[in-house]
Amino acid sequence: MCLGVPAEVIAIPDAAVPRARVAISGVQRTVATDLLADEDIEPGDWVLVHVGFALSRIDADEAAITLDQIKRLGSGTFETELDAFRTSAIG
Repeated sequence: MCLGVPAEVIAIPDAAVPRARVAISGVQRTVATDLLADEDIEPGDWVLVHVGFALSRIDADEAAITLDQIKRLGSGTFETELDAFRTSAIG
C-alpha cells in the first residue's frame, strides 16, 4: 500500500532546484516539490508526500491527525510506509 504521508520540511537545500529535505518520525529524505511551484515552502512547513513528491502543503494539526490515523490502520502500515520512505530516493 502506498499512502500520502505527512512530512515536515527541514531544509530547502537550493532555492533554484524544486527539492526539499523532509522528515517523518526522524527519517529524512529529499522529495520533489515541483507540484508546489506556486507555494512558498520553507522549513517548518508540513507537506503530504507520496512516491517522492510533495503533493500539497498541510497544517501541523492536519499532519498530526493524519499520522495518527495511519498508525491506527494497524498491520504495520505506518512502519511499512516509513521503511519505503527510508529506502527510496529522488535525485
